Amino acid sequence: MENALSLIGLLTWLQAKHFAADYLLQPGWVLRGKGDLRHLGGYAHAAIHAAGTVPGLWLSGLDAMTVTVLALAEFLIHYLIDHLKAAHANLHPAAMTTRAYWAAHGADQLLHHLTYTGILVVVM
Repeated sequence: MENALSLIGLLTWLQAKHFAADYLLQPGWVLRGKGDLRHLGGYAHAAIHAAGTVPGLWLSGLDAMTVTVLALAEFLIHYLIDHLKAAHANLHPAAMTTRAYWAAHGADQLLHHLTYTGILVVVM
């Protein structure tokens, strides 16, 4: 039971961190930089996600190497997901009032949350 509570605690941390990083901590230059490998916005955004994950992993009692590998993996995966979403949006622009927009947004969020499932599997 204690392990289940620890995993729920880590998941709660990851969900709250995700909300803050995706919806509160994205100024315009970050948003504009996604989808372009030459701009820092996407990298900064992925770094905020990775940095926000680190305290939750530390509190889970993981060693420094595991924390580092998981944070780096999250950075790379998060950047790739956002880059692909931005590239798709550039090729297939959709207004916020369309099903296509919300399907792409939902797929993006699902992939991010499945990343957290992977993190939980490693922590177990």
